[in-house]
Amino acid sequence: MLPQGFKQRMTHLLQEESHDFFQALEEPPVTGIRINTNKISTQDFQNLIGSNLRPVPWCPSGFVLEDKLSGKHPFHAAGLFYFQEPSAMAAAEALQPKTSELVIDLAAAPGGKSTHLVSLTQNQSVVIANEIARSRIKALSENLERWGSHNSVITSQDIGTLNAWHDIADKVLLDAPCSGEGMFRKSAEALEMWSETNILGCAKRQKGLLSDAAKLVKAGGSLVYSTCTFAPEENEEVVAEFLEKHLEFELQEIKLENLSSARSEWLINIKHDVSKAKRIWPHKTQSEGHFIALFKKINGDTRQLKPALFHPVNKQTEKLWHDFCLGTFGKTILEKPLTLFGDKLFAVDETIPSLQGINTIKAGLWLGNILKNRFEPSHSLALALKSEQLNPAMSIDFRAEDEQLLRYMQGHPLESSGDKGWVIISVAGFPLGWGKRSGNIVNNLYPKGLRI
Repeated sequence: MLPQGFKQRMTHLLQEESHDFFQALEEPPVTGIRINTNKISTQDFQNLIGSNLRPVPWCPSGFVLEDKLSGKHPFHAAGLFYFQEPSAMAAAEALQPKTSELVIDLAAAPGGKSTHLVSLTQNQSVVIANEIARSRIKALSENLERWGSHNSVITSQDIGTLNAWHDIADKVLLDAPCSGEGMFRKSAEALEMWSETNILGCAKRQKGLLSDAAKLVKAGGSLVYSTCTFAPEENEEVVAEFLEKHLEFELQEIKLENLSSARSEWLINIKHDVSKAKRIWPHKTQSEGHFIALFKKINGDTRQLKPALFHPVNKQTEKLWHDFCLGTFGKTILEKPLTLFGDKLFAVDETIPSLQGINTIKAGLWLGNILKNRFEPSHSLALALKSEQLNPAMSIDFRAEDEQLLRYMQGHPLESSGDKGWVIISVAGFPLGWGKRSGNIVNNLYPKGLRI
């Protein structure tokens, strides 16, 4: 049941619209998915999945599911799609990052917006996913891994202490912690936690976070602020106060379909035109509630990016990696600098900014481990591979409905004759995980934590 105070507030704000609004909140929520366009086109995915999908107007890779689709489906395990609430897809689309830009997602877990940013930059930009809550890092890391991200960096740092990154980012996204009113249909916790005191507390925190986020943006760069709440105190008022205090930023028009303008008339403390910011309403769209504001830094400083320092590997380690590539793929892949974190071998992008003083969880693509003069590939590497990189002699492909594929995802060995060595298991041509063939048996190396 909706909190009485919430109903009174929204009735006052929406007036004659409130009836449709409350009626929409009584309807069941929809299920949205976003297609991983780095792996498959939206049309090919629709042909492959055989389900009815309705497009999300503001996100070309987003769809509303008409039929049930399980998170245990092998196409999900292979990173072909991500379950995401349709309104949440608008923030990354509003930011529109380009390839080769430095992109920072500041409240990144569980990874919906970070994976979206990786897609929009075609896996060719450094995307830094920062999450202060350590308990949420695991989900963030797993989702970026499943998405096949090559150049992501995962950090866990208070936004106010990211001094090393001031004035260097092309694009910054802050999906701020909020009171969650827009998720009432999906979150019992948001309903239980609701209060006007909580709204005011969230708004105070959001203003500080947005000011800190702005420090990372270089001149000419862009900043998106978003929430999943309806409260003007957390939306229009945060934007208006930011514009009053940060004259180096301008509010930009968001050119996405089916979004409603923010309500300048709801401002109380500061009078400002914030109508270029956008709202998504459940009674106007098939989604939950969201707010998005896009800012551009029109003047100010740009600092020279100081690249991170990674120690190069020795010739022996390099040879182990190249020998593995030749034996498994028949060619060298991922021509990037290599570095070791302990026994973990990573491929890193040369444009990753300095990580000095930053609590870094992961940087670049984890290729595998160097153990006693041998190389063992990681699950991250399997999911980062493209179908065209696979060597038919060292890969086994299954249809999604194949019983043998189910057995593989449950952890059972497979029967397969062929060359000895590491083998990619794939579904409809898309890499899913590793096996190791010896004789006619392929030992199962699908991660135990992912088995179904």
